[in-house]
Amino acid sequence: MGSRLTDNLNNRYFQAANALKGKDARRRIVAYVESYDDIYFWRTVLSRFENDQRYFEVMLPSKGSLSRGKKSVLMNFLKESSSGGETEKLGPSMIACVDADYDYLMQGATQQSRMVLRSPYVFHTYVYAIENFQCYAPSLHDVCVAVTLNDHRIMDFCDYFQHYSEAVFPLFVWSVWAYRTGHHGRFSLSDFNRVTDPGGFTIQNPDASIVNIRRKVQAKVRELQRIFPGHKEDYLKLKEEIKALGVTPQTTYLYMQGHHLFDTVVAPILVKVCNYLRQERQNEIYHAQAHKTQKRNEMSCYENSQQDVKVMLKKNAGYMLCDRFLQVQEDVRRCLEQKRDE
Repeated sequence: MGSRLTDNLNNRYFQAANALKGKDARRRIVAYVESYDDIYFWRTVLSRFENDQRYFEVMLPSKGSLSRGKKSVLMNFLKESSSGGETEKLGPSMIACVDADYDYLMQGATQQSRMVLRSPYVFHTYVYAIENFQCYAPSLHDVCVAVTLNDHRIMDFCDYFQHYSEAVFPLFVWSVWAYRTGHHGRFSLSDFNRVTDPGGFTIQNPDASIVNIRRKVQAKVRELQRIFPGHKEDYLKLKEEIKALGVTPQTTYLYMQGHHLFDTVVAPILVKVCNYLRQERQNEIYHAQAHKTQKRNEMSCYENSQQDVKVMLKKNAGYMLCDRFLQVQEDVRRCLEQKRDE
């Protein structure tokens, strides 16, 4: 009760503080996010909307406690009423910015999904999480260059993740179905992640991992068809529905669990690619026509300039050209324009 009262008072405080500043002062809009990593991502979303009239401050839900996470953000500021609507604690001076997870694809099938989709002051990523944006395939070569300082394009990431997505898409539809219908106890995200792990990936033959994933997916799909007979029509209907929501067979990787994509799929592949690029650059230095001391200094300089793969992947902002990122920004723009006109 005390926390809810505090949140309402915070919203009123921010609005009152903005009103006291006068017409010429910039209005402060507080954006609450799930975790420390989200602060930078949502800053990249909101920065373009700052001007001489408004600015954003991105922060965690509470400075008084260490509570974090999506539920902390939503439960602090939204409460579904018995009539199905939301009791809004957010407003023009206080917004919430969260990962979509499966809530976007649930389309209101759960209470949390309704909260995320219906509130005009809650913005979500559309893709599963910010990690999916960080793993945006067209930006991954740039990450490798930042890590190794070697611009040799030895892998087509867009092609690989298109084929990876096509391979996992049939099982992804089953995963969404399981969560929509309450059967996730029998087919969970962890189950999906185990099947779609591209273990055994090699730079020399990346397609082999796709073939292996496709084989595992087909076996799991047959198993699910046996466990849940009579759901073919529901499956086909859902497949078309999630396609209409923007999930194509070629972009499935953006909608699967973000931490799994980051830690188990993308980062291990980038480590192998970057190790190859590092070795290539080191061989160039070793075989260069130069004095041993000069080579040693050059090698030391190069090694000191390299970066960690996961660190650079977390800093990756190449997703700004992704359609879904642009859609998030469009949602913010529409909200600000609407509130200005009211």
